[in-house]
Amino acid sequence: MEVQTVTRSIIAFMFLIQFKIFAADPYSDALLGLQSEILDPSNSLSDWITGSGQSSGVRIKACSWSGITCTRNSSELIGLDLSGKSLFGTLSGKYVGALADLVDLNLSDNSFSGRLPMEIFNLTNLKIIDISRNNFSDPFPGGIAVVRQLTVLDAFSNSFSGPLPLEIARLDSLKVLNLAGSYFEGPIPPEYGAFKSLEFLHLAGNSLSGQIPKELGSLQTVEHMEIGYNYYRGSIPAELGNMSNLQYLDIAQANLSGPVPDLSNLTRLESLFLFRNQLTGSIPLSFGNINSLVNLDLSDNFLTGPIPTSFANLKNISLLGLMYNYMNGTVPEGIAELPLLDTLLIWNNFFSGPLPQNLGNNSQLKWLDVSTNNFTGSVPPRICAGGKLSKAMLFSNHFTDGLSSALSNCSSLVRLRVEDNSFSDSFPLKFNLLSDMKYVDISRNKFTGGIPGEISQAVNLQYFNVSNNRNLGESIPTGIWSLPLLQKFSASSCNISGYLPQFDSCNSISVIELNKNHLSGVIPEHVSNCRDLERLDLAHNALTGSIPSELANLSRLNILDLSHNKLTGPMPSNFGNTSRLALLNVSFNNISGSIPSERIFTMMGPNAFIGNPLLCGAPLQPCLKIVPPVAGYRVGNGSSGKLAWAFVLCSGIVLIIMIVGALFLHRRSQVQWKLVYFSGLPRFKAKNILRSLSYCTPTETEAPSSKLLCKAVLPTGITVAVRKIEWEEKQKKVIWGYINQIGNARHRNLIRLLGFWGNNCEGYLLYDYLPNGNLTEKMGTKGGSSLGNWAAKYKVISGIVRGLCYLHHDCHPPIPHGDLTVNNIVFDETMEPQLAEFGLKYLSQMNGDALPRTFIFSGTGETDTGVEKELSTDIYSCGELLLEVLTNGRLKNSGEVLQSKPQEAVLREMYNENAGGCTHAEKVEIKLVLQVALMCTRSSPSDRPSMKDVQKLLRG
Repeated sequence: MEVQTVTRSIIAFMFLIQFKIFAADPYSDALLGLQSEILDPSNSLSDWITGSGQSSGVRIKACSWSGITCTRNSSELIGLDLSGKSLFGTLSGKYVGALADLVDLNLSDNSFSGRLPMEIFNLTNLKIIDISRNNFSDPFPGGIAVVRQLTVLDAFSNSFSGPLPLEIARLDSLKVLNLAGSYFEGPIPPEYGAFKSLEFLHLAGNSLSGQIPKELGSLQTVEHMEIGYNYYRGSIPAELGNMSNLQYLDIAQANLSGPVPDLSNLTRLESLFLFRNQLTGSIPLSFGNINSLVNLDLSDNFLTGPIPTSFANLKNISLLGLMYNYMNGTVPEGIAELPLLDTLLIWNNFFSGPLPQNLGNNSQLKWLDVSTNNFTGSVPPRICAGGKLSKAMLFSNHFTDGLSSALSNCSSLVRLRVEDNSFSDSFPLKFNLLSDMKYVDISRNKFTGGIPGEISQAVNLQYFNVSNNRNLGESIPTGIWSLPLLQKFSASSCNISGYLPQFDSCNSISVIELNKNHLSGVIPEHVSNCRDLERLDLAHNALTGSIPSELANLSRLNILDLSHNKLTGPMPSNFGNTSRLALLNVSFNNISGSIPSERIFTMMGPNAFIGNPLLCGAPLQPCLKIVPPVAGYRVGNGSSGKLAWAFVLCSGIVLIIMIVGALFLHRRSQVQWKLVYFSGLPRFKAKNILRSLSYCTPTETEAPSSKLLCKAVLPTGITVAVRKIEWEEKQKKVIWGYINQIGNARHRNLIRLLGFWGNNCEGYLLYDYLPNGNLTEKMGTKGGSSLGNWAAKYKVISGIVRGLCYLHHDCHPPIPHGDLTVNNIVFDETMEPQLAEFGLKYLSQMNGDALPRTFIFSGTGETDTGVEKELSTDIYSCGELLLEVLTNGRLKNSGEVLQSKPQEAVLREMYNENAGGCTHAEKVEIKLVLQVALMCTRSSPSDRPSMKDVQKLLRG
């Protein structure tokens, strides 16, 4: 009996020990529970397993797991670091809230989504919470005020919404507060000026509004403050000048107005960024007293007046950015004496006079941009004395003299732009000393001496433009096409002579412009080696020989202009296989024979072929059929010959009378109606156009933005889509000017406006008729067939982006589309997408209203806020369109909704929508398109990318 009692006691004692051990290690179980909520595709938590680690006494077995920090005796778990492990999922808070002793919690750089668990704030020992670079959403949870020891709260780059959390201001120990890069809205609470220990405040990149509270000026301990990239109203509070410890202040792109306040009391300030606002007035002279300044950027405002002479006191300044303002006057000589200045950006102002001649002599200048001002005189001769100048931008000024003394030996140069000045002297660069040079534009100057032969040593050169140096002369150096990275070579109107160099190797070049020179000889057939060539312009030269048929093998060729030369022989028939060719011009040569019958030739219009007397066929006059003479008939001597000549003479007189009468009738018919031709439309008679339009039949689809949409067959068999527009007579000149702008837009992803037939108050727009339907039908939203695999969708997406990018960035001024929808994406014979209806929104809105000035070419190339707003709307519509294509038309107007959804969940939907997206490469493209679409549909126009950026992003 006693033995049994002892045995039971031993068993009970051992059970009690095991229970204590188990009870002493709830943290490992909590971590395993947390692991069950986490998706871990890279298996980075593989060592978090039940049997791993050793536990003895009160030790925690999880202390040996990755990302876990414990006290020295492993009795307390104080750190959880899961940063950068590619984890995602939604956290309930049930398990992380059980880690009672936690001091440091780091979940950063993952893809966690959903709401942030408020149970985290039950961990009252926490000193650091880092949840940055995730996708937590919903309003920031309450309860953080009880975490009294918290020193760091980093929630950068998430998707929080609602107001900024007010109770954070009660955390007296907080030193770092980073709530940037989410969707917080409303004003900054005035209570945020009450922090006792705060050193770092970052609220930028949200949707904050209202006025910046003057209470922030009471933050005497803050050293770094970023609150820009929001939507405030009003001015910068002068009280910010009281933040005595402030070293870094960024309130850029924040919609601020009013003058720049006096901040001279910020004696420790090193960086001040106030660019992209609406600040007015002049720069306070007192800024010259902030001797600690290293970076000062006030660009892109409405500042006026000169650069303060007091800036000569800024001996620590490295970056000085004043570009894109309305400043004037001369650049103070003291700027050239700043010893640490490496970046001077003052372009697009109204500065005048010469640059300080010592500029660059006393500092290691790296980046100089003084373009688009009214500077005169010569370039400072020792501008590259420091040996580090990499970007020199001097274009669009009135500089004279030469450049050789300043830049010819500047081996650090990467980018040089001096176009649109009055520089003279010989070619300014020694390429054998400029091995890093990538971009050279010295066009529209007066340089002489030819392009140096050592240009072939510029192995990194990508862009080269010397056009409109009318006395440059000499020949094109051999080996120029062999430069491995060269993409654009432009030397138009340079008085260049000699032969075209052989195209033995031209792997990367996409644009060659050599028009208006004196080139002779033949076009080398090895031009077919230039596989990436998109534009070849050799017009207005003295080239001979035939057109190489090898040009048709260039699959990317978009523009080919060989006009005004001495070319002979027939038109190569294989050009009919070149689907991307948008402009072909061989006019004014000696080409003979018949024009091939493929549609690509007739689309170019007669202007592409005129001036070749021996060339015939559509779109020129028909080729004559030679009729053999009747046997026994002979025109010669005798009465029969005289009779024949009399008949010919009478016929000629009758023909002349008919022509004169026709011209008279034609002129009368033109009193009210006029036909404007664009590239691709044959020059028909007015009566033929009217007759064709009278038989206009409805098309299969209706376009809501136009008053009439029908199709008509013109005399040569070309089918056109016709749209009718109306206006008040006083608006005729403005409207016709805008229509000309639309008609001259040519890109393979834009439907072509072929012509315009109008009078004083109405007209008809004649477009290419594309019978292959629109994007609505291709996505199956009207019962048609689906787009099919991902490759087909990606082709459509790329075409839409290319076309819109052309309208925004290659048309001057830019043309907003205005109505970018699935109905207005149509397809040509090769199923290449084309943007239709571009620009028509503004014509259809003109009943009684003057056309906005911003849409008419003014010659300045400037874009004002009205156009920028419309372009931004286009970008948003593009994002919506991409989402529709991604989901086969299921999602419409969904960009705003998707912004608040976890991206991983949306991405899974997209993978499911695209059954073809099963390979890794296709998934990468789908993810990229989704990310671009979400960027385009951001609520703030200023946060959306430009179409040029969109195109770059889609290229990876």
